[in-house]
Amino acid sequence: MEGDGYGGYRTRLVETLQQKGIRDLAVLRAVGTVPRHLFVPESVRHRAYEDVALPIAGRQTISQPWVQARYLELAALTGRERVLEVGAGSGYQTALLAQLAEAVFAIERIPALAQSARAALEAAGVRNATVLVGDGTLGWRPFAPYDAILVAAASPEIPGPLVEQLAPDGRLIIPLGDRNSQVLTLARRVGEELRISTVADVRFVPLLGEFGFTS
Repeated sequence: MEGDGYGGYRTRLVETLQQKGIRDLAVLRAVGTVPRHLFVPESVRHRAYEDVALPIAGRQTISQPWVQARYLELAALTGRERVLEVGAGSGYQTALLAQLAEAVFAIERIPALAQSARAALEAAGVRNATVLVGDGTLGWRPFAPYDAILVAAASPEIPGPLVEQLAPDGRLIIPLGDRNSQVLTLARRVGEELRISTVADVRFVPLLGEFGFTS
């Protein structure tokens, strides 16, 4: 993607993330490869490589790159995993995950967003990710279990179906809290136990669905 004219901007974004503490070289390489400008509206494309959240369709946002990079570090992917993403949004994090995992299954509840995410993923040359329209709090049972589950919206608690679909030693990353403030949380399955650790204060849109916020 260096020939798309944005290579220098991606390099500067990678440098910014390094300065903010992102150390995983595979994650940094993915950020330096994936064309984020394809995943944002034309009106904000000039800001595609700033380390900020940006508005997308459906009154949603594409998260700040640092937050997405931190998610990916916590997932600790090696390239052999099956990953579930809840809240595909623009598809940008889906594309990053596709660089780091064997297969990515992403759920988006807003049909128009899912359609635009698919188009952007195709334009970016991503071939190992699938986007489904549905209730992300239910997971995607036909392809479970998942080695990692990344939830890109805030929930009052971890949805039970996602816990059920998490593989042994799997990692689940989710913002937990109310609509106004949340804590990014890492849950790791160890045997039959789910071990929980907190990471950072964050703010995400609410996770809507049967096992999230209802409205």
